[in-house]
Amino acid sequence: MENQKKVLACVDRSRFADYVADHAAWAARRMDAPLEFLHVIDRHSEQSSAQDHSGAIGIDAQQDLLARLAEQDEARSRQAREQGRIFLNRLRERAIAAGVTQVDVRQRHGELEETLVEQAKGVRLLVLGRRGESAEATQRDLGRNVERVVRALSRPILAITEDFQEPRRVMVAFDGGTVTRRGIEMVAASPLFRGLPISLLMSGKDRPDARKQLDWASSTLAAAGFETTTALVPGDAETVIATAVKEQAIDMLVMGAFGHSALRSLLFGSKTTELLRSSRIPTLLLR
Repeated sequence: MENQKKVLACVDRSRFADYVADHAAWAARRMDAPLEFLHVIDRHSEQSSAQDHSGAIGIDAQQDLLARLAEQDEARSRQAREQGRIFLNRLRERAIAAGVTQVDVRQRHGELEETLVEQAKGVRLLVLGRRGESAEATQRDLGRNVERVVRALSRPILAITEDFQEPRRVMVAFDGGTVTRRGIEMVAASPLFRGLPISLLMSGKDRPDARKQLDWASSTLAAAGFETTTALVPGDAETVIATAVKEQAIDMLVMGAFGHSALRSLLFGSKTTELLRSSRIPTLLLR
């Protein structure tokens, strides 16, 4: 998480945008990083809904119809850009009011996942909502883009829920694997959680080296000045983590994301998806 890289807040024109903005502003202030709001306009949303009957009419009328359809598409595109500009400027002012000194906005046409992959090199932290316009309309509890975006990027991703509350207690779901060990080192080196108490929780199947792994994580964080507590609780990870989050009044969860292939997750389910569906607090996902 190099200092010159930005916090990128991915927003759409839903009520969740303000929550994303507030969490992104908090992260940018903590890390003293520039903040950028990105609004991706889906190219498919601007296609004309009118049916094209040009094949059933004469050539002159056909050309006239196609010209009118092109003008309508261009008008919709201009309207979407203007609405997006107003929307982004409002979020920019919101972030400045929250104390962020470097705030930029960017609007792009295209696919969300493809656009974020293009932007990833300059991103220190990506912030996005677990739900957006599509999930709001269908009442899904997890937006359709979240898993695809998390799988596509190798950057830390802060997936947020509704409302903003400045985190006071952080929990790291630690499994001793490569991703979460790297995550411990990232947390230790980053100012994002500096000064906050961190609870280390290891769950799942009992392992001979579990205590040793947990001690390593605790000592790594302690050496960086963090106050830590540790717990080794056997049992189903989703249940154990959800219980601990509630009992300890945790404000933010840190965990590894999607350790198995997309095919395996399709066939057998994903612990990451299950936890995201059940959790009601912001979750920092590590890849």
